Amino acid sequence: MRQTFHLIASEDWEASDPSAPYAAASLATEGFIHCTDGERELLATANRHFRADLRPFHALTIDLETTGSPWRIEDEAGVYPHIYGPIARAAIVSAVSVTRDAEGRFLAFGAREGD
Repeated sequence: MRQTFHLIASEDWEASDPSAPYAAASLATEGFIHCTDGERELLATANRHFRADLRPFHALTIDLETTGSPWRIEDEAGVYPHIYGPIARAAIVSAVSVTRDAEGRFLAFGAREGD
């Protein structure tokens, strides 16, 4: 399994059709779905881009080898895969809530404020 993560607002995840392949809004607007390798990198990305967005979020764990769509890594650091099509539901290994502290910072998966 080639694992990566995708951050999604919980309301968007819950509204998605579980019987259809997953397609983030960025697929229509940018031509790909953003992903991030590694929990630490995902949390850094979340804190950089979504800290002011106080909605609850989920982190999807995705098996890149089974997405059913082409993907590639185009950044110099090699941690941001882009998936160029919808993601087969079977490739979404898990969806977990990402907790936040009182200032809105995203915390490690499964962490609670004060840990």
